Amino acid sequence: MLVRRFVALLLAVTSCAPAVAAGVEFRIQRATPSRDVVSLKRAMLDVHNRARVAVGLAPLAWSPSLAAAAARHAQVLARSGRLFHADQPAGAGWQGENLFAGTRDGYDYGEMARYWIEERRNFRNRPSPGFSRTGRWQDAAHYAQIVWRTTTEVGCAMESGQTQDFLVCRYNPGGELSGRRAY
Repeated sequence: MLVRRFVALLLAVTSCAPAVAAGVEFRIQRATPSRDVVSLKRAMLDVHNRARVAVGLAPLAWSPSLAAAAARHAQVLARSGRLFHADQPAGAGWQGENLFAGTRDGYDYGEMARYWIEERRNFRNRPSPGFSRTGRWQDAAHYAQIVWRTTTEVGCAMESGQTQDFLVCRYNPGGELSGRRAY
């Protein structure tokens, strides 16, 4: 019923509203997103590297070892049903990490990563953690990691929990270093 009203309203607003026959139900269908490793890699590199090229940075390379680390944490998130960053050692072994959680089968890989890219509206290239226009570093942190100049590799993985999909991307070297600019 709600979808029928939406379609009728949409048609009315565009001034071409035919009568909606009683009992006719309109459904907005989404294709089930492709869920394979090749599609994940392609989508992540595409979204990440478009953002980097837009600010004059070199593209990232795919790292199987980062993808494996991301997969381990994505499995933990899917089992727990909660979103949280992985515990990591400080220093040389530290990896940058971006996380996404959304309704299971509700998003394709590109959409997930584009939510991070949309944070560019809050980003300004100032020393970390002052890179957010809002004053809250969290409002631009995903984007800052994606466009961090010294980052050269990315690896991502997605796991499904009962009700949510969890995407984890890992970056090497990690970004958002205090006192430094992204690019």
